[in-house]
This record gives sequence, C-alpha cells and structure tokens, in this order.
Amino acid sequence: MNELHNKQLKPFSQKMRREMTKKERHLWYDFLKALPVTVHRQKVLGNYIADFYIASQKIVIELDGSQHYMGNGIRSDRDRDAWMKQNGITVLRYSNLQIQREFKAVCSDILQHLDDTSSVT
Repeated sequence: MNELHNKQLKPFSQKMRREMTKKERHLWYDFLKALPVTVHRQKVLGNYIADFYIASQKIVIELDGSQHYMGNGIRSDRDRDAWMKQNGITVLRYSNLQIQREFKAVCSDILQHLDDTSSVT
C-alpha cells in the first residue's frame, strides 16, 4: 500500500491523531487499543485519511459526524468508499450517535468483521 500513500497528508494525519474527536477517543481507548491486532489511527491511505485502519484485515473504521450525511459529505464518502473497495479494503462506518448510544453493538460488529476475515482470538 506504500505506493498509494500520499505523503503530503502525513502532517495533517498526525495533527488529527493528536486531536481526535471525543467519539474517536472513546472507541480507541475503550475498545480498539486492546484488540489483539494492530490498529492504526488516522492512517493515510491513498489520498484519504482513515479514522482507524487494521492493515492485517484490510479494514477501515470510520466514525461519521453530521457533515457526512449532507451533500458534499455523501459524495466524498461514496468516492472514498469506492477507492477503498478497489484496493481490497472493507469500510465499516458508524455514526457518532451509534458510538454514543450503541457502543457495545458497534464493538460487537467490529469483532464480527474481524472474525469474518480471519480467526482473531
């Protein structure tokens, strides 16, 4: 995937890693960080920055705020998801509201996808 890495995005991804949203911090510290696989935060993939990326499983996890459900956000996510799919990456999208209200269900869904792609124990 290195040939698909836009190096110009790296400083921005590092800034985003330092300034994660409240919901990103919740998912990271209360679930993803403890997984038995490596999870990258704010990972540059092509011309995009994924909220979380599990390279061994080729899974991107995106947390979507309200801007993702309007005009440009919808189009941008559609283009991003198409690029990810073309590169063999599965995108899991969860709204901030789901993180707030259905945290255990989101975590279970992520685990299910990990189990579907390999035997994570």
